[in-house]
Parts: sequence; C-alpha cells; structure tokens
Amino acid sequence: MHNIAEGFDSETNPEFVRFLRYAKRSYTEIQSELYVARDQHYITKAELKAIEIRAQTTPQTSNNESIYL
Repeated sequence: MHNIAEGFDSETNPEFVRFLRYAKRSYTEIQSELYVARDQHYITKAELKAIEIRAQTTPQTSNNESIYL
C-alpha cells in the first residue's frame, strides 16, 4: 500500500509503474514470511489459507494497473 501511494505521488506513469512493481515484490515477500510463520507453527494452515484468500487480488491489481499505464 505504501509503495503504491508513493508511486502515485510521483505524478509520472513510469515512476508509478515502478512503485507498483515494488508493491508486487513486497506482496511476494510477505507471502514468503507467512509460509515461514506456518512452518514455525505461529499460524495454522487454516489461518494461512484465510489470509491468502483475502490477499490474492493484490498482485493481480498491481499487474493490471501496470498494463493500463
């Protein structure tokens, strides 16, 4: 979210696209950390699945916006 806001503030499409890509990478990093949390038994498989369902639109939305611009 912060990466998208920062890119939006840049007022140029190429710069905004760059920050959308940062946001997508940040999503991937968080996803990786969630797998670690599951493996270390900090969260259950059901909790991980619930988070994944809620978050699955994030990378697609960033990708769609990048293509549009």
